[in-house]
Amino acid sequence: MPGYMIFEIEITDRTAWDAYRKVAGPVMAQGGGRFVINSTDPEPLEGNWTPPTISVVEFPSIEAARDFYNSPAYQATIPMRERASRGRGILVDGFSAPGAAKENTT
Repeated sequence: MPGYMIFEIEITDRTAWDAYRKVAGPVMAQGGGRFVINSTDPEPLEGNWTPPTISVVEFPSIEAARDFYNSPAYQATIPMRERASRGRGILVDGFSAPGAAKENTT
């Protein structure tokens, strides 16, 4: 079952953000992560939630996501991200819906 990291980010320094992405992206890929959502224009539907960006990164499992986040390689990039942005993030379990059709691999 996959694990997902969901981040709401406000970029405050574009140059510093680009430098962070160049370093953090390969670390994320090594940890098995891939972007499934990377939106710079989310559309509010309910409440007062108007995040400037939303990113969702999928990992093979919640354990893989946690291992990536806590890895020395990623922890070393966090100060870069904090200099370039403000944000919030959460880690959530994925799930398989009961009765969901299996992917056809033939």
